[in-house]
Amino acid sequence: MNDAVGPGSDDPDEGREPAENPFRGTPFEALFGPGGLAAGFGAGGEMPDLSTLFTQMQSQMAALFAPHEGAINWDYALDVARKHIATQPDPSPTQRQQDAVADACRLADHWLDDATGFASGVQTTAAWSRAEWLVGTTDVWKVLVEPVVRQLIGAMGAALPEEALAVAGPMLGMLEKATGMMVATQVGQALGELAGEVLTASDIGLPLGPAGKAAVVPANLAAFADGLDVTEADVLLYLALREAAHQRLFAHVPWLRDHLIQAVADYAAGIEIDTAGIEEQMRGIDPTNPASFQEAMQQGVFEPKNTPAQQAALGRLEVTLALVEGWVDEVVGQATADRMPAATKLAEAVRRRRATGGPAEQTFASLVGLELRPRRLRDAATLWGSLRTRQGIEARDGVWMSPALLPTADDLDDPLGFREGASAPTEMSAEEFDAELQSLLEGGLDGGDTPTEE
Repeated sequence: MNDAVGPGSDDPDEGREPAENPFRGTPFEALFGPGGLAAGFGAGGEMPDLSTLFTQMQSQMAALFAPHEGAINWDYALDVARKHIATQPDPSPTQRQQDAVADACRLADHWLDDATGFASGVQTTAAWSRAEWLVGTTDVWKVLVEPVVRQLIGAMGAALPEEALAVAGPMLGMLEKATGMMVATQVGQALGELAGEVLTASDIGLPLGPAGKAAVVPANLAAFADGLDVTEADVLLYLALREAAHQRLFAHVPWLRDHLIQAVADYAAGIEIDTAGIEEQMRGIDPTNPASFQEAMQQGVFEPKNTPAQQAALGRLEVTLALVEGWVDEVVGQATADRMPAATKLAEAVRRRRATGGPAEQTFASLVGLELRPRRLRDAATLWGSLRTRQGIEARDGVWMSPALLPTADDLDDPLGFREGASAPTEMSAEEFDAELQSLLEGGLDGGDTPTEE
């Protein structure tokens, strides 16, 4: 019989679509999909026997499983990111660029003084190369990514019933290692890509850089400004305004940084694996037949459930991010209203970048399963602007005194009606203000109810 496969061949596999990735819809899809780290183990593009696959992977990737702290090997992840960054030129910013960023931040802070009562939060400035952005933001990425990966790995093991451990137990440890290795690779690749696109240290609304350091990545400004018909100086100044506004907000709202990061941790804590589904599918597995385990994987046996707790945490995170970005939009808009004609065009470019899920949002979604897209950004900016118009800058900024005072998702549905019945604040001494604030917080937090206006 002719071994060649062609027209008229009796080969039963001829024309058959490659076998579907058995990890589709699970955390391992990227690892075992086309072009993934396990590519090449299967013949003809099909998935190989899982036992053989894991044996081969174990011998080839032993270096990745070296002891390390945390859920993933960050040394390896950062090495992957650096190699990705090195695929294109990444010159260190010149002294002229450093001076330009410093001058832009100083001017930005001067303009912002008229737009908010919050004093400058900028202590130092920096023009970062892409590699320097990676180093400067790694500590915060670790805080954001680790809880999700740790909870996912833990939930995967805890979900297996005792009878299933006899079947999958030996493989479970390998799956956990594969998860950590997969995420480390994904984190490294994503951060390397993001380094080539990010504009400032606060580009996604989270304080990724060190507190008090306003940082800009000059190498990435040209791509952002392409087609906007604005000068490089205007682009730098506008981004410096946004960076300085973020720094003011996080410097004067000490609970905000932890509030955002805790929302990510709450999302991670809600990760669950479908235990009932595992139990049902494990009953049909034949320990002597690897194909039966492969079939169970194909049906999403380890797929995380989208729990109500996760949805609630995601909702809180999206609202807070929208409020942060909306406040920055409002404050920068006021600061530039009579000074910078190009600001309107630049503001719209930033909004489009955020609303359509720009590179930063997509990268974060791939890292931790969360879309940090402030879908209500325009509503939030409208709310802050309306409050300022009716009650003044002090009333607008005073809402940040406590998370209990923040607008809710319902408030964003009617941004012009937020605190509509409240009158503008009257002049009072610092002692009177502190006493009123303490009374308000005690009534809202200790009493269990969010304070309402009379």
